[in-house]
Amino acid sequence: MDTQPSRKTKFIFITGGVLSSLGKGLAAASIGALLESRGMTVTFQKLDPYINVDPGTMNPFQHGEVYVTDDGAETDLDMGHYERYTDAVMTQINNYTSGRIYYSVIMKERRGEYLGGTVQMIPHITDEIKQAVMQLDGTVDVAIIEIGGTVGDIEGLPFIEAIRQLRGDLGREYSLYIHLTLVPFIKTAGEIKTKPTQHSVKELLASGIQPDILICRTEVPLDDSIKKKIALFCNIDAPSVITAIDVDTIYELPLRLHEEGADDRILQKLGIWTGAPNTKPWQDLVHKIKNPVHTVTIGITGKYVELKEAYKSLHESLIHGGIANDTKVELKYIAADDLEKGNSSAELDQCDGILVPGGFGSRGTEGKIRPLPMRERTRYPSSVYVWACSWPWWTSPALSPG
Repeated sequence: MDTQPSRKTKFIFITGGVLSSLGKGLAAASIGALLESRGMTVTFQKLDPYINVDPGTMNPFQHGEVYVTDDGAETDLDMGHYERYTDAVMTQINNYTSGRIYYSVIMKERRGEYLGGTVQMIPHITDEIKQAVMQLDGTVDVAIIEIGGTVGDIEGLPFIEAIRQLRGDLGREYSLYIHLTLVPFIKTAGEIKTKPTQHSVKELLASGIQPDILICRTEVPLDDSIKKKIALFCNIDAPSVITAIDVDTIYELPLRLHEEGADDRILQKLGIWTGAPNTKPWQDLVHKIKNPVHTVTIGITGKYVELKEAYKSLHESLIHGGIANDTKVELKYIAADDLEKGNSSAELDQCDGILVPGGFGSRGTEGKIRPLPMRERTRYPSSVYVWACSWPWWTSPALSPG
């Protein structure tokens, strides 16, 4: 691809290994927050390997919530993390899936844009991915690209190959590979095990990518000897092995990564100089979270409560409202199906307020309506919100606008 000397944007590519749900989205958001605290502008992009064109019709039990952006795009829930941690505004160009990429390539083939050539994974699919990424070039100082899934997954190989090629297109000063991995602590043996990380990096190397920085998710701190061992077997320098220890609140993660020197290493490897970061807003936020004056319990009566990520934005909105009011918000998830059977009425009585999120289909509808009379018998005024239901809410007398 064409490389221009005037290029402004530098790209950080974040991959994950060992297993899923390690927190790549939170790591990306935290890195973006640290770069913003140094006066830089950032944006994000999530590349999801699944074949669905977008998550809009996916089962919330499998995928979690669908995050709707300002321009109406139905996207991955990580877009919410990006917007909550930084000033970046997400749109449809910030989330691509394999399905969307394949669909675009197939439409081009049908229109004859490939002039009758054989359409292949390389270069056509990988070029389409690179084109999606390069839309962000010139828009901000740093673009952070998160690759969904786990290194080694067959469906993710085109994305890994595309970002491998981008290193050659962009050059080392404009691209950086960060690999998030797991360093488990075996409690029965009292030992930290580095072998999963070694094998994860080996898998990434087999795809042609040498990570520049490792972020190691762990339950316990990693001492220098462990970091040196990981660095030796993963072919990187020891200061680039960053500990990401479990934290009490996810909003503490930017501070912990800063203490580990993650932002310094990133800027050094990208050849960027900035002043010291202003982390005081994050310190103040964490202090408020850990030292609340009040406590309230809010019940969430929904259809998908078995997977709390199905209501991630609602969850975080309530937490944020509590932070602004020096209040710890304890969330009690109550299945709408159980309310229909009359099994969870006692749990409702323990709540100071009730949130009723929307859902699809008729299942659980009666259970979501059941909390409405609670306002008349609870100790506190309860707030009930209902929206996005797939049935006409105005036909129910209990939910009529009047």
